[in-house]
Amino acid sequence: MANFGCPSPFLDAADYTDGGFLEGRFCQENPLNKNMTCCLPCPLTDWVYPDSFHTMEKAANWVSVAGTICCVFLLLSWAILPVEKTFRHYLSISLTVAVALMNLGFVIPLAGNPQECYDDITPHSMKTHSLCAASGFFLLVGGWAGVMWVFLRAVSLHLQICWQVVVGRNFMWASQISGWGIPVIGVSLALVFSGVSFRFGQTCHINHKNSLADLWIPLLIFAGVTIIIQFATFGYCIKVYLASLADNGPSTEGSGMPSYTNSIRTMTPKQAYRRVRRVIALQWRGIAIVLIIVADVIFFSIIFVFQDAAVQEVMQNKELAQPWIVCLALNGGDKVPCLDEAGKLAINMPTVGAVLFLLAMNGIWLLLLLGRWSMVSGWGELFASFTNRGKREFVSVDARLDDLKKDTRSYEMLSRDTGKTMDDSVTPSVVTSVSPSHTRSPLGSPESHDYMQMPGNEGRRTPDYFGTTARYQTPARSFSSPRPPQQSVRWDARDTFARSTSPYGQDRYVNPLGMNRL
Repeated sequence: MANFGCPSPFLDAADYTDGGFLEGRFCQENPLNKNMTCCLPCPLTDWVYPDSFHTMEKAANWVSVAGTICCVFLLLSWAILPVEKTFRHYLSISLTVAVALMNLGFVIPLAGNPQECYDDITPHSMKTHSLCAASGFFLLVGGWAGVMWVFLRAVSLHLQICWQVVVGRNFMWASQISGWGIPVIGVSLALVFSGVSFRFGQTCHINHKNSLADLWIPLLIFAGVTIIIQFATFGYCIKVYLASLADNGPSTEGSGMPSYTNSIRTMTPKQAYRRVRRVIALQWRGIAIVLIIVADVIFFSIIFVFQDAAVQEVMQNKELAQPWIVCLALNGGDKVPCLDEAGKLAINMPTVGAVLFLLAMNGIWLLLLLGRWSMVSGWGELFASFTNRGKREFVSVDARLDDLKKDTRSYEMLSRDTGKTMDDSVTPSVVTSVSPSHTRSPLGSPESHDYMQMPGNEGRRTPDYFGTTARYQTPARSFSSPRPPQQSVRWDARDTFARSTSPYGQDRYVNPLGMNRL
């Protein structure tokens, strides 16, 4: 007998104080000495599961880190990018926040690497370790909020599809109050009446005392109601689809006839099916998220409740653990030959690992189902706008010399060839007649241009249309200004290019009404 009569690896409880979570000790009276209590060293998972359990737990925590990054990316996209890029909605935002909080329950232990045990035989509780309290709080509030927001999403979808109710601002405020208020109340009750401690792994979980009443039963009730509402919605969709197959009547959609689509009673089965199909096409991502998270929560709850019940049964009835305890004592504390006996007392490691990985992957599922490729393009456009701000833009000479040049009535541009400004050509000081280079031929086309004959310049140059200004010649018969009346007005056919004589001759009379008679 070693350690005052306790066989290895057990330790005498009398050597330790009453600090830490005393209910987490695994102790039993020494059969050879009734006055001695021998306890298994802490943590208990080191003796029940193989050494690979910690590797699996670390891997699940790193998956939680990836899920948290996905949640942060979604939240930043919804907060910064325009709505046409993200299609954000308060139900999606709140659910993502809830999953991020739950992931923090696994990320905090990974970052802090807390010591699980208060002493050699006693685990820490939320009262003796701050990281334990933080991880347990985030795990509880994230789980509660996740269940509530998938419940509210299921209710919203059910009202839209089955009852054709347009959820508005009242439903939004009611969802915010219940979606965050009920989790706060539930977590407060769980921490006060049960508390959290290191049960298995570096994340603190709720203790057995009163846990069914203040956490598991209410959580499973909301999860069960969510499943019922979701399957009721699916049942209605199937009913509408089957009714649309049996409907042979003409549809009023697109016929121009009035259809009262605001009432379910007046809708034909085909119209109802089209409406349901459109809603499902828009909400299938939310439906998938509801099913995934509810399945994860129910799976986690059932596994943890069975695990907790098995541990408590062994604590209360040590006879169930006698083969395992004797195996440890006979092998001198070597747990490997006794793992088969330990497996009969607890949930096997693959099942525990499946629960941890499913909970850790919720953030990744959110990114895959609620994220859109337009978010990536939106971030690309946002970063491109930041990088383009540093590039210099074209600015005219006047815009750069506003402080030096006070005359804002003229704007100048520098000539590429000569370096001379355009002011002299745009606003000439002398008004001249039309330049010969711009005179027109009898056919109306210009005879010559500046870019055709430019002595002293090489290459093509834009014509100087503004180099000269033609003097306006008032026509002889212009009425744009008052003129004195003339005594005689003579009309000359040659001025209008008309014929001076009739084609029918001087003496032939032409009847205007019979000109076109055949």
